[in-house]
Amino acid sequence: MTLVETLVDLIDIPSVTGDEGRLATHVAERMLATYGRTGVERIGNSLIVGERTARPLMLLVGHLDTVPGVPGAQLVDDTVIGLGASDMKSGLAVMLHLLEDPAVRTGPFDVIGVFYDKEEGPADDNGLEPVLEQVGWLTDAAFAVVLEPTDLEVQVGCVGALNATVTFRGKAAHSARPWLGENAITKAGRWLAMMHNRAPEPVDVEGFRFWETFTVTTASGGTARNVVPAEFNVNVNHRFAPNRTFAEAEARLRSVTADADEVEIVDRAPAAPVAVEGGFLDALVAATGAEVGPKQAWTDIARLAGRGVPGVNYGPGETRWAHQAGERVPAAHLTRAFEGLRRFLLNPPGGI
Repeated sequence: MTLVETLVDLIDIPSVTGDEGRLATHVAERMLATYGRTGVERIGNSLIVGERTARPLMLLVGHLDTVPGVPGAQLVDDTVIGLGASDMKSGLAVMLHLLEDPAVRTGPFDVIGVFYDKEEGPADDNGLEPVLEQVGWLTDAAFAVVLEPTDLEVQVGCVGALNATVTFRGKAAHSARPWLGENAITKAGRWLAMMHNRAPEPVDVEGFRFWETFTVTTASGGTARNVVPAEFNVNVNHRFAPNRTFAEAEARLRSVTADADEVEIVDRAPAAPVAVEGGFLDALVAATGAEVGPKQAWTDIARLAGRGVPGVNYGPGETRWAHQAGERVPAAHLTRAFEGLRRFLLNPPGGI
């Protein structure tokens, strides 16, 4: 089966966050043909694939889920189009082919694939966390590659993320007599206009430029068409640079939302440190011929770093198509990612 055929199969199996079971079973059945039952472990809808020996441990990591959308793949002019094509079923396809490659399996590393669920949802529900808790030896890894979309660039670190429910309160009244109440939605108008015009802020960390953002992503308010709304709630998503602590990021978020009546932090994910030195990073860059840049998104490279596992993001997906209608990836990206990672996995840095 070719990389493109594998990707089409993956896209054709719906796996929106919380509904990854069918895809997990598909991946497990395919991997059983290579590794047998001792080499495939399932934890809920997450999978650990590979054989543990005494060789240095290398992780290939990817999430099974997608954001909501219409499943189904198309191949148009050597481009695969479909939900999850970029984020990140193209990365999963590369992982599957690397794990099946005989030279990789018998090479200098114990290459372990970690396929996990619920990455696109709240950080507290992320499926990688229970995998790392239950399979402790995974954190012995010398290095990890998270195959998120990176435009075939090796991307170091990642921004952190906070989500907050921001509430504006008013007073309900009949819409024919609005002066008897206070409209919570229009009360937020000036603040919303400020948020609309707010520009991303550049922050340089160890020579890499990250962009800090504050984005209104959802909104809800009102109870009926003839009632002045007494409450208006929005979600604000804040992405912060790797040199910020949670406390610093939260303080900035509360400052930006100071006009609101209440601000509740409902979800938080740490940034990943920018690690730009080391033999594995140099070896990966040499094997792939990739440029090195910052990861302007949150990925589980941060969760791994928090457990002492160094790593980077590198994948075939195009970042501009992530979470977009018409999501796509050029077939050539699959081949380049596979071949580059294969060279990396077969040629360890000196001293390993």
